Formats: sequence, structure tokens, C-alpha cells
Amino acid sequence: MKLLAALFCIVLAFIGLGLMGGGALLLSLGGSPYYAITGLAYFVAAVLLWRRKPLGAFIVLLVAVFTLPWALWESGTNFWALFARLMSPIALAGFALLFAPARLPTVDRKLFHGGALLAAILFAAGFALAFTPHEVIRPSGDIPAYKTVRGDNSPSDWTSYGRSTAGDRYSPFDQINRGNIAKLDLAWTYRTGRGDGVDQNTPLQIGDTVYTCTPTDVIAALDADTGKPRWTFDPKASAPYWQRCRGLGYYRMPEERRSPDGLCSERLIQTTIDARLIEIDSRTGAPCTDFGDNGTVQLSQGMGEIKTGYYFQTSAPLIARNLIVIGGWVTDNQEVGEPSGVIRAFNVVTGELEWAWDLGNPAITKLPPAGETYTRATPNMWTTAAFDDKLGLIYAPLGNTTPDYYGANRQAFADQYNATLVALDVTTGRERWKFQTVHHDIWDYDLPAQPLLIDLPDGNGATVPAILQTTKRGQLFLLNRQTGLPLAEVQEKPVPQTGGAPEEKLSPTQPYSVGMPTIGAERVTEQRAWGLTMFDQLACRIAFRKMRYDGDFTPIGTHPALQQPGNLGGLNWGSVSVDLPNNRAFMNDIRVPSIFALVPRADYVDFALVTTAHGPSAPQRGTPYGMTTEKWTSRLRIPCTQPPWGTLTAVDLNTRQIAWQVPAGTAEQLGPFKIKMNLPMSMGLPTYAGTSTTAGGVVFFAGFQDYYIRAYDAENGNELWKYPLPVGSSATPMTYISPKTGKQYVLVSVGGAANSTDISDYVLAFSLKDGD
Repeated sequence: MKLLAALFCIVLAFIGLGLMGGGALLLSLGGSPYYAITGLAYFVAAVLLWRRKPLGAFIVLLVAVFTLPWALWESGTNFWALFARLMSPIALAGFALLFAPARLPTVDRKLFHGGALLAAILFAAGFALAFTPHEVIRPSGDIPAYKTVRGDNSPSDWTSYGRSTAGDRYSPFDQINRGNIAKLDLAWTYRTGRGDGVDQNTPLQIGDTVYTCTPTDVIAALDADTGKPRWTFDPKASAPYWQRCRGLGYYRMPEERRSPDGLCSERLIQTTIDARLIEIDSRTGAPCTDFGDNGTVQLSQGMGEIKTGYYFQTSAPLIARNLIVIGGWVTDNQEVGEPSGVIRAFNVVTGELEWAWDLGNPAITKLPPAGETYTRATPNMWTTAAFDDKLGLIYAPLGNTTPDYYGANRQAFADQYNATLVALDVTTGRERWKFQTVHHDIWDYDLPAQPLLIDLPDGNGATVPAILQTTKRGQLFLLNRQTGLPLAEVQEKPVPQTGGAPEEKLSPTQPYSVGMPTIGAERVTEQRAWGLTMFDQLACRIAFRKMRYDGDFTPIGTHPALQQPGNLGGLNWGSVSVDLPNNRAFMNDIRVPSIFALVPRADYVDFALVTTAHGPSAPQRGTPYGMTTEKWTSRLRIPCTQPPWGTLTAVDLNTRQIAWQVPAGTAEQLGPFKIKMNLPMSMGLPTYAGTSTTAGGVVFFAGFQDYYIRAYDAENGNELWKYPLPVGSSATPMTYISPKTGKQYVLVSVGGAANSTDISDYVLAFSLKDGD
């Protein structure tokens, strides 16, 4: 014990010196004096204990005692804020009281050891509380009572990426419901054999067949009740990076147009990671020879030069009437003048180009004139559009002209259409209206998600056609989908104007959807800087003080700037689901800020093409700057903002308020330095993919980082069921009723979670146990 006591004195002295040094630096940057004072106290306590003075132990105890009012003053009763501030001082006080008698033989051992026991109990209680959810919002009295409806368990197909072209991800089934979901169990497993990237696919279900695709576009037709493959189709697609297949399209030919042999009377439509559009027969997997060139259309036509990997499709095509509507993904931030973001519509039977919308040159309505190309460097639609057949409108969420972080040399059309929702006429492709969510976007605030189409009460007994567009900013824009006018108030607010590149042309204001809740976009402050311990919290505070941060839309310049939400969101590509009888939308978000800096061209080391589109650096060739980016984390690789770092949220679209919000999963698979600690602390982690909702009052989600699929009560957010997955998932669950057995299944692709190196190739289906 004497040796341990001496060692504790040495460790405490070094802790004190470290806190003094770091605290003095923080103080010099205008930050809190707490850490410098605490460091001095610990160093003095260590010296006193070494000299066998009882006062040393009492100083360590007093630090813990007086940290409590400071912590409450800084952060109120927020559990995670208190956890970071109190746990280390309590632990050090406990060790000081435990070891002090070995250095101080004349003191009352029972008193000191009793104090150490109390500290241990407090520490254990604080640690135990970390495993229960905090910062939870439950329905208030302002939220309408949840209506339980009777479901329709007749078989009906999941024919589009969002189940329907409205992007609602709502299924009318209630065979699986809040009362029996605890009996949900694994029904079958399919292995694609292609673990070649994170699988983000939401399968389709047509009749008794499920259709899934791998990140390299291999399609498999599976028996809906057993998961046994009926056929597979491999288009032999390849890309140097960023393999994705988020979904397929489906088209059923009218009876009068079907061929006598029935071949390709029902078709699957896929876009590939090497920019091809392919149609195959849904029964056999054989190419539809009447489509394009023996079943294939080259999407490179009219595009001009496409460097390897610079243009292809990552999201599901939209099938609108007899058209296939596609955009495209471009490799962000490599150079100016990258391929066009043209949106095109192809005939679903012949593959003929019916129309093209080139926002940089609206005179081009199909293929460009000979010797010309679609306008390069136009904002692109890399996600999936939505479609209203009654209004005849396609809703296209646009991204940005690349590069994302420098816009001084952008053409005028970029500022008109960056981060803009555009309504296009389905028959002509001409623009009917547009609504911009960010002006002169230099923060990579692309519109990432398929919008939701929903009819909402107008207050006069009728309904109004609405569209909900989620954003990486955490802003929810609710518009009239016929006119594009806001249904929920939008205000233009002043934003910061200094600190960016001197030649940049910043917008003085930006649109805020003040009539809707904002999800996960709280302003960062030094007080909200976080660390698992007081030591990495101090490091995060110092980092915050050294960076530029003036709130939303802090301009990106040559000095590192903080962006909250970061370029991953907010709300990303998973889109939303909705409980249609209750007009309640469900979404998941990411709450990890990003750090950006421009690097003058002379100082930038131009590496080969990066393997991801989001960092850690990109050349931005053709501009005066390269750029660097990273998530804002501590040296333990833990985010520097306090949890939750991701939530599931229900928004009541009638009252336009948050109905409930819960942390998104636990840290069970995570730990410092990427070491899995197997501690399911309920911190809420960043998530990908989206939710799926049923008439049974259940919300399914699988995009957690702790390798579970979970079901939540749509009424209040209570967790009803969870099932451990072999690896994480980055895909949206779907559900269907088998026409053969009448059984409801919940299905999800399981190929790897966000920020995880564990990748695999599972498709898992769940159902109620026989007899339930």
C-alpha cells in the first residue's frame, strides 16, 4: 500500500502539472480558469501528501466538492456534461482518501477509508447511470393523442426505394405490432457472398420475391418466405471507390403492351457504379433486349470527358409513370469543371432519352447538340427524387457544384441551384418551381435525402399537398408541393461574414425554417465542449478556443473553422418514414461537428484521388486552395461535443413540434483508440440509413453503431425490441406480407455500420414465431 500511495502522489503531481499547463493555455485563450486552478490544487496536494501532510488529501476532496457547483453553473443538470466534469475529481478524491493513511499513519483510517468508500459509491452510481438513456424527450400535452388504427394485412408490394414514390416508408400492416413484437425472431438469412463494401441497400418486394443488390450491383431474387435465391444477375460493374447500391426500380408493363411470352412484362431497373442503366426481367434475371442496347443504356452519353470514378449513380432510380428518372454522383472536391449534374428521364420500355434537364443550359432538352456536352459543374442530384402522379411533378433535391468549399469562381447557375429543391414537370422535364435551402453554399450542405410527400390538414377541414425536405443543417423545410411556398414559416437571418477566403462572395443571410423544429444543430460553446474525462475535455476546450467559430455558417478560410452540423449532417441520405394516420415523421441524425481549412495552393500537397469524398483532404484543382477536413474529436477519437451524438426523433407534422426523441443506440462496439470496450453506454451515436414505420405502431431502425436492429413505439419512443446483428447495418429496414403464407416479415441488409471496419454480406428477415 505504501508503494501505491507513493505512486499516487507522483501521478497526482503530473496530473496537476498537466492541468496547470493546459489550464493556463486555455485561460490565455479566454477560456475557463477552472482547470488551471484545479491543476495547481492537485500539484500542491501531491506535494503535501508526499510530505505526509493530511491537508493534501483534504485539498483533493475539496476539489471534488467545489467542482459540483461549478459544473452545475456551467451546464445545469445535463447528465453527460456532469459526467465529464465530476467523475475524474470523484475518482481522484477516492484514491487520495484511500492511499492517504499509508502516507499519514496518525490519521483516522476509518474516517479516510469511509470517505474513499463514499467516493467509490458515487463513482459507481455515476457510471451506472451512463447505461440509461438521457436527454430523452417524451410526448408533451401539446402533442395530439396517438391514434391506433386497424391495419390492412393484405399482401401489397414494396415497389420503390421509399416503398412508394412519395418516400413515406409506411406499411399498412399490423400483424407485427406493439403488443407482440417482443416475439419477433430471425426467420431466414441470405449471404450475398459479396462483402465488398458497406451495404446500404433497401430491397424491393414484389409478390413472393424479394430483390436485393450488393454494393457492386449484383442483384439476387430471393424467395420471400425462405430467403433461398432463385437467380442472381451480375452486371460486372466496378468503380475505384465508393461502391453503393441503395436500391432498385421496378416497372410492370400494362397488359396491352406485354409480349406473348411474358418476357420483361415486369422489369427491374438498376443504375451501376460504372454509369450504366440496366433493365432485367424480374422473373428470370435475363436482360430486357428491347431496352437500349440489349438491356443497357450508357449514362456517359452527352456527358463529355468522365475520368475513372468521377461520375456514376449511388442511389435508387425513380420510376415515374413510364419514365426512369436519374441524377448522378460526382467525386466531390477534386477539381472544377467535373461532369454535369443533368437530370434525365429515359423511356422505361425502350431506354430512349425522353427529356433532360440541364440547369446550366435549359435549351438542351434531350441530347446536347453535336460537339457539345451537358453543362459541366452544375449542381447534381445524388440522392433519389420523389414523385406526385396526381400533380405530375418530380421533386429533385440538388447538391452543390464541386468543389464544395470554395465558390468565388462558380458560375451564376450554381448560386441559383446549389442545395435547392426543384419541382420538374414529369412530361417535359421543365422546372415548375424551386426552393433554396442554402445560399452560396460553401459548407457541403447538399440536399441529401429523398423528400417526403404527405397531405396535411389545412386548418379548414381540408388538406394541403405538402413536401418535407430534410437537410444536413438539421433544418426541416415544409412546403406546399404544388407551389413551392413554405407551409411552415421560413426566415432569412444574418450570418457571419468575416474570416473566410478574401475573394469569397458570402450571402449576408440564410434561410431558417423557424416554423419547424431544428434537429441536432445546437450552437457549440466552450462549455459544450466535451471529453470522457476532465483531461480530454480540457484538450477539446483548448481546440475550440483555437478555432474560428461564429455560429452557423462560419466562413471557411485558411484558419481551421468549426462547422456545426458537420458535412455529414444533421440529417443525411436515410430520409424519413411517416406514420400516415398520425402525420408523425421519424428521422435519425448525426451530431458531430466538422473542422475545415483551406490550404493555399503553394502549400497543398496534391495526393492521388482520395478514397472517400469527405476527407481528410482534397485538392480542389482549379481554385487557389486545396482543403482539409476532419471530425472534431479528442485524441481518444471521441467527439468533442457532449452526447448524444445521434438521435431518433419523431416530429408531429400537425403541430410541427418534436413528439419524442431518444439517443440512437449505445457505445457497446466502441471505445478509445478504436478498442471495443463492450460497454453499452447509452450515448447515442451517429447513424446512417433511415427508419421504417408500420400501422402496428412500430418504428424500425438498424443503422446503429452497436450492431442491433431495434423497434420503437411510434407513440412515445420506448424501445420495444432489439436483436443483435452479426455486424452493423447501414440500410433502411423494409417489411412485407408474404402472399403465400400471409406472414409479415421485417427485412434488413446487414453489411456494416458507419465508422466500423466490420463488413459483411447478410440479408436478414424477421417474423413472429410460429403460432404467435
